Amino acid sequence: MQFSHLHVHTQYSLLDGAANIDDLFKKAGKFNMPALAITDHGNMFGAFEFVANAWKNTKIVGKDAYGKDILEPTIKPIVGCEFYVVADRHAKAFTKGEKDVRYHQVLLAKNKVGYQNLVKLTSLGFIEGMYSKYPRIDKELILKYHEGLIATTCCIGAYVPQAILKKGEAAAETEFKWWLDLFGEDYYIEIQRHQIKEQEIINQTLLKFANKHNVPVIATNDSHYTDQSDYNAHDILLCINTGEKQATPGFDDITNDDTQVKNKRFKFPNDQFYFKSPDEMMKLFADIPESIDNTNMIVDKVEVINLKKDIALPNFPVAKEFKVHADDTLNQWEYLRHITYEGAKNRYTTIDTTTQERIDFELSTIKIMGFAGYFLIVSDFIKAGRNMGVFVGPGRGSAAGSVVAYCIGITNIDPIKYNLLFERFLNPDRKSMPDIDTDFDDDGRQKVIEYVVEKYGKEKVAQIITYGTMAAKSSIADVARVMDLPLAESRVLTKLVPDKPGTNLGRVLNAPITKKDGEKSLEEKDGLQGDDLENVKQLREIYKGNDIRAKVLKEAERLEGSVRNTGIHASAIIIAPQDLTDLLPVGTSKESNLWLTQFQGNIIEEAGVIKMDFLGLKTLSILKTALELIKQNHGEDIVIDDVPLDDAATFHLYQKGDTNATFQFESVGMQKYLRELKPDKFGDLIAMNALYRPGPIAYIPTFIQRKLGLEPISYDLPDMEEHLQETYGITVYQEQVMLLSQKLAGFSKGDADVLRKAMGKKQIAVLNKMKAQFISGAMAKGHPEDKLEKIWTDWEAFAQYAFNKSHSTCYAFVAYQTAYLKAHYPCEYMAAVLNHAGSIDKITLFMEECKRMGIKVLGPDVNESLKGFAVNSRGEIRFGLGGLKGAGDNAVENIISERKNKGAYSDVFDFIKRLVGKNVNKKSLESIAYSGGFDCFTQFHRAQYFNIGEGDRISGLEKIIGFGQVTQSLTTGTTNTLFGDLPSEMNIPPPKIAVCEPWSLTEKLEHEKEVTGMFMSGHPLDHFKF
Repeated sequence: MQFSHLHVHTQYSLLDGAANIDDLFKKAGKFNMPALAITDHGNMFGAFEFVANAWKNTKIVGKDAYGKDILEPTIKPIVGCEFYVVADRHAKAFTKGEKDVRYHQVLLAKNKVGYQNLVKLTSLGFIEGMYSKYPRIDKELILKYHEGLIATTCCIGAYVPQAILKKGEAAAETEFKWWLDLFGEDYYIEIQRHQIKEQEIINQTLLKFANKHNVPVIATNDSHYTDQSDYNAHDILLCINTGEKQATPGFDDITNDDTQVKNKRFKFPNDQFYFKSPDEMMKLFADIPESIDNTNMIVDKVEVINLKKDIALPNFPVAKEFKVHADDTLNQWEYLRHITYEGAKNRYTTIDTTTQERIDFELSTIKIMGFAGYFLIVSDFIKAGRNMGVFVGPGRGSAAGSVVAYCIGITNIDPIKYNLLFERFLNPDRKSMPDIDTDFDDDGRQKVIEYVVEKYGKEKVAQIITYGTMAAKSSIADVARVMDLPLAESRVLTKLVPDKPGTNLGRVLNAPITKKDGEKSLEEKDGLQGDDLENVKQLREIYKGNDIRAKVLKEAERLEGSVRNTGIHASAIIIAPQDLTDLLPVGTSKESNLWLTQFQGNIIEEAGVIKMDFLGLKTLSILKTALELIKQNHGEDIVIDDVPLDDAATFHLYQKGDTNATFQFESVGMQKYLRELKPDKFGDLIAMNALYRPGPIAYIPTFIQRKLGLEPISYDLPDMEEHLQETYGITVYQEQVMLLSQKLAGFSKGDADVLRKAMGKKQIAVLNKMKAQFISGAMAKGHPEDKLEKIWTDWEAFAQYAFNKSHSTCYAFVAYQTAYLKAHYPCEYMAAVLNHAGSIDKITLFMEECKRMGIKVLGPDVNESLKGFAVNSRGEIRFGLGGLKGAGDNAVENIISERKNKGAYSDVFDFIKRLVGKNVNKKSLESIAYSGGFDCFTQFHRAQYFNIGEGDRISGLEKIIGFGQVTQSLTTGTTNTLFGDLPSEMNIPPPKIAVCEPWSLTEKLEHEKEVTGMFMSGHPLDHFKF
């Protein structure tokens, strides 16, 4: 008798399910189960991965009309969800005596309509029903979206079982009939047996209902982990979820992990909640054998689905004159062609034959692939961003290789001039989505996203979810805390795990250590050496033991990779052609007003929607601020993309290695190489940007020697000079491999890109095939075999490190812009850098750079400071009032606007008279005084503001505040009386401020650091300098 599990939780039931999807399919395959369901709590996070995994193993079920095999998964995937159902999904507030009563409900998708309704329900659970951490639906939604779904009586926490326990059989039957009437023959009685007393009470009543109403019974196990031996790891996972120690006793309520019981924790009662074999299930339900067989009724009802779809692009509207085809995609292409040639007229003085052929080739490829709409969408939001004053990067990644992108304003780098390849971006022989990532200044990024939401509709735009998993070190730390291993011992264990990103604990504990120990060793495959390998040996000795540390490592190994939490992708946005809830499940997040996909980024395009990356680049914010300061101080409008790329002062800066605070070139190692190289053309910067990375960095000395003429430039074949000349005979870029494979061996543009990708990813099977193609093709052109073998070997060694020239060119361009401003407008540029430094440590570092450059950085001054760092008329950088702790944004804005409108403040009494009542409170004034912001008023030193003089009860600053309040009160009073013709300001004498000793330098600096985070007037050790 066949059996399939229809109530299964994976690790996507966050910190409640401990089963890996791949492991579940392996176990289901081992026992020849015809199907497998996924029913995670409240979400469909794992649905796409689940179905895709099922399609990895297929069987032939027939032939289509063309005689082609029809394939279906060997194990049928059944997509479901165990929903949280409440009386009213909109209810978010409860009185003290009330609580959010949630019932569990399994729903399975029978067909495409059912899958779509499942998507609707889980999406609306988040959008409309989210409360605490629970996405909730209600019966109103189930009534609306039940078509194509199969329902069961579910588990002990569901409506009918809870009614049996708490309201009695009659009430339970009424509830039961509601579900039966709605779902009819798609409603099943679900029987579970987990050695729980209440479950047996429930089962007896459910079996009565089954007989009375002729409803089929199915046997399930509430599977939360794969094997029985995973019970302890699962229990630890529950403790991670609730923040409890494993030693804390558990309580009996297994349906609500938020139940609070003093000195007890949420815990499963036994080790029976695992993915049992058919034999185990048949033994468990030997008295109801039909409950096993009836699972096949559901399996037979469910249609096979495949969630992979072709991408549906949002509709980009075009003007009537371009609607010359019945197909919108072709109309979009007509418009793209029009704006490309219009743009080309602006980009190129004359469109020569080379440019014309390149544009036509790209347009033809875009037309064949159907991607015109994609280009139009990206071009549109970039244009909108620029119109809003947003700084947009010149390009990023391989998209800079497209002349169409250049002509329509997506990029700002001429790919023809820099020999950048379109096929590195879009392979004409292999259809894959274009990937245009765009950099915006930090503030501008959000403006562009808001534009996209406004244009396409909130229901069509979403951010992408990310899943935070338990990595090697975090898994050990989490398990150690739960198992009460002392923190010091936990830290010893985590320190023994190599720091290398992506380190896998399972491999660390089990893989061969060195090459001598076997293949795929930690030394060879993971690149571990020296101390790391010694630490691994120590860790394994502990792992082999039986003490608590060994137990921690064993459980951490089991839980490694478990999904711990969700997050939001830093840059990715999807734009859909219709309401997203018609396409895929979405959720919500407290961190964003946008919807969030329930599928993660690496599969989102396979699910049928387009992903675009909107990246915030701090360097663009720096450039924007610097240009604003230059305009403010010099009246110059600099178009940063038009600065000359042969500027002597800029190259002099690079030749000196004077690149602190510039983009991409500021590391000490890079500065050393720049001083040796003495770059004198933009191409040198492109090459250095590509070479200064792990792997190719070894080629930099040769590159320098050849540029300086200290080492001869040689080529394996004369034909290679054309494409290697710019890098002095060294292969630096992926594009060079692509071009050379075409020239030497006659590769097509598409084949050249396949070669590039295969080399970068070490695809051995592809490389073996292409090597034969390369050797034979190049020999047919008369090249000697021994030279070709050497070239291929060199490529294999270097190509995995070779860099994308398009990206390197774009980022070298941005880097050059920063260096240009540093060379020509050092004060404004460094002020901009300070404004966007992001941390006190960085500000301190850049202030030291200012000092080295001979630029003074002065403390705050109420008569000169703006909100951020700014440059005064003497070319000095002045600290901004907005950087003072406790000053308050509104107070700072009022201080600056009052000064701007009515002139400088003559003294502190004038200051307080003009600003009292304008959000400038005692805390604001103290912050300014501590920082030295009142030092421009020479009648008082800083200590006097805080000194309480002899016979006084209040400080000098409090007297000044009182003076301002009295002045305001009397002035306001006279303007509202019969004596309104009196002077608008009463001539009230200012208070006397007691004289006292000034603060020492140390005291001054301590107070400065308190409100600015750093020393402004000097350094505490200045007295000790020799």
